[in-house]
Amino acid sequence: MSENPLYNTHFSILDLVPVTQGNTPLQAIKNSLDLAQHAEKLGYNRFWVSEHHNMESLVSSATVVLLGYLLQGTSELRIGSGGIMLPNHAPLIVAEQFGTLATLYPNRVDLGLGRAPGTDQLTAQALRRGKQESVQDFPNDIEELQRYFSVENEDSRVRAIPGEGLEVPIYLLGSSTFSASLAAKKGLPYAFASHFAPAQLFNALDIYNNEFNASDKLEKPYSMACVNVIIADTDEEAKRLATSLYQFAMGVVTNIRRPLPPPVDSMDDIWTPEQEAAIKNMMYFTFVGSKKTVDNELSKFVNATQVNEIIAVSYIYDHDARLKSYELLSELFSEKVAVS
Repeated sequence: MSENPLYNTHFSILDLVPVTQGNTPLQAIKNSLDLAQHAEKLGYNRFWVSEHHNMESLVSSATVVLLGYLLQGTSELRIGSGGIMLPNHAPLIVAEQFGTLATLYPNRVDLGLGRAPGTDQLTAQALRRGKQESVQDFPNDIEELQRYFSVENEDSRVRAIPGEGLEVPIYLLGSSTFSASLAAKKGLPYAFASHFAPAQLFNALDIYNNEFNASDKLEKPYSMACVNVIIADTDEEAKRLATSLYQFAMGVVTNIRRPLPPPVDSMDDIWTPEQEAAIKNMMYFTFVGSKKTVDNELSKFVNATQVNEIIAVSYIYDHDARLKSYELLSELFSEKVAVS
């Protein structure tokens, strides 16, 4: 019998800090810390928070502030951004903020970078104050950011303090082939947002792996894929929990964003056939079921993609059920200890 491919795969968590229906942003933030503490005990590799703006359903807009809160409430778990939307920020500010975090919490801070706005166009304009982005801005901003972190920048007239000389690992995030090629060129680890943009996953991974140039940061390709995961004791229970995710995705399709709703027995009266098709296409890499079911399907995914790391995101209304889902997922990779 061949070894389960999940035994050689790192597992991490992406949290968008969702507000559940009937609860407050404060409770969402407290739940995020509780989940991070839970992840630390369960042996997850890292815990990332993504930057989003102008959404009453998500409260991860002040991403760096949240990361500090999570770092203070944990002791060993790597905490980072999945990601900071770099076009929204001056590279110097990002270097100073993450330099400060890395000074306070050495060897625990990750800096994942994306180039999408993380919001609607009107809000993006408010964030960027009329700045017009060109195709070269993102690569140039990454170079500037790396320069601020470097020891060689100590003679520059503009320096990031704290930040200069610190080892803050940078990850490039993407949902297309653009960032895959850029990550390969720069020799950086690459994370693909297959939890909501599955179409170009395999093309992006092929480009990244085939075009990769070794760097002083990374000798060989390191790829990560974000997927939706919902696990419960039975397939039926997990499928019911997943209706919260599908209702949440309705907000993306209809552009009506609301707090994460409780699960329902059936989606038939909620979505149209066209909406169902659009949502299931968008959420193609969603693994729902019992531990056995998800183990089987996720193993196939890892075999097909050969990714080094799975980043799981779970939109589950009940916080205890979300904790249990991540606990069951952790058993898929921690069982390697028992069989080794």
